[in-house]
Amino acid sequence: MTGPDTKNITRRLLAWYDKNSRSLPWRKTRDPYAIWVSEIMLQQTQVDTVIPYFRRFVKRYPTIRHLARASRDDVLKAWENMGYYARARHLHEAARRLVQDHGGKLPATPEGLLSLPGIGAYTAGAILSIAFGKPVPAVDGNVRRVMSRLLAIRKPLREPFVQKKIEKTVQALMPQDRPGQFNQAIMDLGATVCLPRKPACGRCPLAGSCLARIKGLQNDIPSVPKRAALPHRDVTAGIIRKNGRVLVVRRPERGLLGGLWKFPGGTREDGLSLQQGLRQSVLGELGIEITVGRKLLSVDHGFTHFLMTLHAFSCRHLKGRPKALGCDGWSWVPVDRLKSLAFSKADRVLIRSQFDERKFPKSGTLSGSRLNAFHAMAGGPRSL
Repeated sequence: MTGPDTKNITRRLLAWYDKNSRSLPWRKTRDPYAIWVSEIMLQQTQVDTVIPYFRRFVKRYPTIRHLARASRDDVLKAWENMGYYARARHLHEAARRLVQDHGGKLPATPEGLLSLPGIGAYTAGAILSIAFGKPVPAVDGNVRRVMSRLLAIRKPLREPFVQKKIEKTVQALMPQDRPGQFNQAIMDLGATVCLPRKPACGRCPLAGSCLARIKGLQNDIPSVPKRAALPHRDVTAGIIRKNGRVLVVRRPERGLLGGLWKFPGGTREDGLSLQQGLRQSVLGELGIEITVGRKLLSVDHGFTHFLMTLHAFSCRHLKGRPKALGCDGWSWVPVDRLKSLAFSKADRVLIRSQFDERKFPKSGTLSGSRLNAFHAMAGGPRSL
């Protein structure tokens, strides 16, 4: 794809974008910081979900220096309910490095951006092209789908030579004068026209050049492998109260939901009852012994790679002083302060159930047909 055809495709795509681009808050600024925040948030999260979070986040932390000065707990709380919390931790850590090593500014080079936590090739390309006007490809899932159809690539997109071919083609199509708009145009085309299922080819500005459409393969490309059934885990949580306070622990920094707070407990091992698993988890996590009382609630949720049921029990502290053995910290927190800490979605359902009687029952199971609902959810990424 070279010469006049390349220029024609680029011209038609940009003309379409000028008339049909989505109105998004991060497109109304050239501030590299705001563009960086938006790109991190857009990883694994839909645009409509990101918009209110983005507005609140940049209002609360308007500059890199404001973000760097914030505590980790505050940043995680601002991110709460958006999922994939490693993004927030990386953003916070990167802001601190930028203040320390780069005068509080994002570097305008691939090497500088890629040295920061949480920034990969796609995010670096998006920042460089949109914020700094540099002709660098930003190839995400939408772009891969558009290009695989344009080129009629029938091989799986995960294969390295396919990814290289797509990136090389995007680079060949990219105009020197409008690289940011070009990258966003392909993203918008994939998000609104060249859809995963039933692409709207009649509205596509590139339909006349699309080899998949010409060959009648637009519904077969890209090749999508079948998803395996997701495994299921039972996880326990203990509500341990004392003098108007409740015991909570901070999850390890590295790992699932790292840095968030939760109630003591963990994944049940095979062969143990829920109650036995809870006692064992709390002993390993905090070094204390508890008695497990009545079941309070079961909450179902799906992650990207597994499904989970969180089982909560009323517990009593028997003996031992809590120690941070399998966690990054612990605290006896007044009930009215729980809402100020960052918890996962399932833990917040538990909090509302047990500490706000107006919204949820005190006992029982929230979902009756759990696994059927779980497998219906398994079509896309989910996160607590």
